[in-house]
Amino acid sequence: MRLIRPFTQTQLLRFAGLFTWACVGVSLPFVPSLGAPDADAVVAAVSVAYLSFGVAYLWLTREMDGDGRRWAYVTAQLLMTASALTIAYLTGTGIAAILLLVCASVLPWVLPMGYGMAWLVTQNLALLPLFLSRPNFSAIEAALQVGLYLSLATLTFITTYVARRQSEAREELRVVNSELRATQLLLAESERAAERLRISRELHDVVGHHLTALTLNLEVASHLVQGKALDHVKQAQGVSKQLLADVRQVVSALRGSDVIDLETTLRELVASAPAPEVRLTLPTPFKLDDGRRAQVLVRLTQEILTNTMRHARARHLWLNFAREGDVVELVARDDGRGASELRAGNGLTGMRERLEVFGGSLDIETRPGYGFVVLARLPLESKP
Repeated sequence: MRLIRPFTQTQLLRFAGLFTWACVGVSLPFVPSLGAPDADAVVAAVSVAYLSFGVAYLWLTREMDGDGRRWAYVTAQLLMTASALTIAYLTGTGIAAILLLVCASVLPWVLPMGYGMAWLVTQNLALLPLFLSRPNFSAIEAALQVGLYLSLATLTFITTYVARRQSEAREELRVVNSELRATQLLLAESERAAERLRISRELHDVVGHHLTALTLNLEVASHLVQGKALDHVKQAQGVSKQLLADVRQVVSALRGSDVIDLETTLRELVASAPAPEVRLTLPTPFKLDDGRRAQVLVRLTQEILTNTMRHARARHLWLNFAREGDVVELVARDDGRGASELRAGNGLTGMRERLEVFGGSLDIETRPGYGFVVLARLPLESKP
């Protein structure tokens, strides 16, 4: 039993950056220029820049998974870079270049590859006047110093970029695997239903036909024989009639079982989802004889799972199915972060359209800090 949830890539990045920021803060009091008697104003400015960097970094790394807040992320990145350069020029040392490495570690989450590299080069070139102002630094030495910091920042940037791409690929793979699993389960259940239907047809058309012919021939034979032979014919006729009735009963049972077991399908689909923890409530039994409606419910469940895994940052997801007369209702809710406004993607829009084909509906409610609530209704009988 796992008591502690594993950290995500962004959480590990956040902790590592905070540790580096704290180490820089510990070393700042030992900078010679800050220990001068008349350096109170410089100390105050450095303190403000240092704290501004930490606040911007904390806010930026709280969540970095969407393009909707791109300008806010860029603003936080700009504040971090400006704070680091301010510390560098006020202290007259290259210690703030370590903070620029922290900036480089989050750049791949904020900007595309090309813009990120341009930002990286610019922020490190901004250190060049600082090194040129030192009396014991030549232009070549200043350029080499900037090049050294740039190489370390590039390594940090590329490492984070690769980690982000791997994280996105892993998440996409989980989503695709969930979609394939849903399709596989639905196809398997449909194949079982089709096989039962085929067997029932074979029994009815072949075995039933021959038994009917046998019963008719025995009926004719019963009028042509007498004595003990007639008794045996009557007995055989009774057996054939009973066998024909049994075959018809089996055929009816097989046709009656020509339904899709949604309980098994949905439980296996939910079990294949790696996160979040799903709590599924189903009516018993939960079977539909309409494959198209069953497919809509399975696809809807899969779409909710996908959106929760991708966007909700939820720890729990509740899926409550209920059957009220000729209507199936699904109430899904999570304990994720929610959203201030609803922007339905192609998946939920497509599901709403599929439900409307059968006279159903899809409603979604959300607000920040209270997760998402999805209410879906699917009539089992089409209304004229």
